[in-house]
Amino acid sequence: MVKLSVIVPFYNVQQYAPDTLKSLRANAREDFEFILVDDCSRDGTPDILARAERELPGAVYVRHEQNGGLATARNTGIDRARGEYLTFLDGDDWLAPGYYPRLVSAIEELGCDFLRTDHVQCTARARSVHRVPHGRRNTVLNPREVILPADRSTSVDYAFAWAGIYHRRLQDRGLLRFTDGLRTAEDRPWIWKLHREAESFGVVNLLGVYYRRGVASSLTQIGDVRQLDFIRAFDQVVAETAQDPEADKLLPKAVRTYCAIISHHLGSIERFEPTVAKKLKSMSAAALRRMPQDVLDEALDSMDLLRATKLRRLRRRSAPAGAAA
Repeated sequence: MVKLSVIVPFYNVQQYAPDTLKSLRANAREDFEFILVDDCSRDGTPDILARAERELPGAVYVRHEQNGGLATARNTGIDRARGEYLTFLDGDDWLAPGYYPRLVSAIEELGCDFLRTDHVQCTARARSVHRVPHGRRNTVLNPREVILPADRSTSVDYAFAWAGIYHRRLQDRGLLRFTDGLRTAEDRPWIWKLHREAESFGVVNLLGVYYRRGVASSLTQIGDVRQLDFIRAFDQVVAETAQDPEADKLLPKAVRTYCAIISHHLGSIERFEPTVAKKLKSMSAAALRRMPQDVLDEALDSMDLLRATKLRRLRRRSAPAGAAA
């Protein structure tokens, strides 16, 4: 049986894919598979992956005929995965040698549904360690119990799918798939669902994923309309959390985080194309009005005065005729 399935989407990353594939080779094991999903790249990436399928032990190459975005590419990989455990990597990131065998050993030792790990963020030549925002390590925890508090960074704010490993039983329960078509913030509804509905998880002191920031082709660097998918993603978080038996307890965290993300994007609105910036404002205003207003008032009261004032003013903004979220 395949022990670990590693799902790696690629899109126009010919500059970085060789490093990613080299690091996968340094993590290969006879019971590991690497599912390389090309999301209809238009550069040299497909040729690199076709060669990797022949040369990388355990490689499985899948190509999309149409670009569907990261969430859809990950779902393609999940559908092909045969492993007892699944994990993810992005096509422009890389791994420390021997990281995946250690990761598998860690989750087998704890026996939980999923594990979360720290990672190294790489911006040009700078390196910085980013930690899972939870202090208890190497013990089995209830994932629901670490969603709160609302006013502090918690595990649901550390949404990177590749910073962890997941037992197949989560997929059997429908908890591992991403929302098809989301082109940004795709990890947000996903991590919230895991923490609401999985039964057990742990955090371990294991570094091995190197996350490349500042890549020119990354959506986090591009101010186009695809960035606005964060609204669709957080609408889903709020809607699903509202259906939870503990909605009264959990909604303040979901709403406050949504407000913080809106504020973040508005704070860097100059990087968006002018028409997209206008749409960002109108869609954000509509999103604020869709939120449970009593919970929103509570969230705004808990935020600093500058951000809260801007968001209250935005909520009062009149919706332009024909505007749609």
